[in-house]
Amino acid sequence: MVDRKFFVGGNWKMNGSLSQYKSLINDLNKAQLDPNTEVVIAPPALYLLPAKDLLTENKKFELGAQDAYYKPSGAFTGEISSAQLKDAGIPWVILGHSERRTIFKESDEDVANKTKAALENGLSVILCVGETLDQREKGDSIKVVLGQLEAAASSINDWSKVVIAYEPVWAIGTGKVATAEQAEEVHKAIRDWLVKTVGKEVGEKVCVIYGGSVNGKNAKELASQPDIDGFLVGGASLKPEFVDIVNARL
Repeated sequence: MVDRKFFVGGNWKMNGSLSQYKSLINDLNKAQLDPNTEVVIAPPALYLLPAKDLLTENKKFELGAQDAYYKPSGAFTGEISSAQLKDAGIPWVILGHSERRTIFKESDEDVANKTKAALENGLSVILCVGETLDQREKGDSIKVVLGQLEAAASSINDWSKVVIAYEPVWAIGTGKVATAEQAEEVHKAIRDWLVKTVGKEVGEKVCVIYGGSVNGKNAKELASQPDIDGFLVGGASLKPEFVDIVNARL
């Protein structure tokens, strides 16, 4: 088994306040975090620059945006661009999250365009893929996930700057979680697709992380699977147990 670096992202979504974020970030700065785990937190865009000011010199974690539009500038009210994130010194962005796909009706083409723009601007991307409950019950999980991945792949010229997040839609914010075996099955399919399509060296190095009601109690079992390289965490990233998730491999 290739020894890939463990990766944990915290997606804070549209939650919290400035005072809450200051407290959360200060707690992370003080926490004992596994030095072999790469950590990225994604506050709402409004709080990215205040959060950046709170990072300590040893940088136990980095910052990411929750989304970015593919145009560099223009009359796109309410959007931020990858070019602006680069200018602001924000190194990561989450793209293709199921909430963007389902609530805001982003297509595979939209996600591909955003991914291309982010990489062209030197950002690193957490690229999200995942199936709905209906698709899982029809036995189409892997077909759907690999289809979403294939749609974005043509826009990726540097896989070293991409982390793939498998997030079954039916497990996000529901309290349901894929069993370790269910998650590993899809992660292995993603890994096999990467090896076959992109190449063995790249395929074995890309981090494939799991998201979907991950918490301090289930993180260790999930982390023990050979093709689960970390997590993209929602609600639990706003709680003290986020430290336990980061340290799941200790």
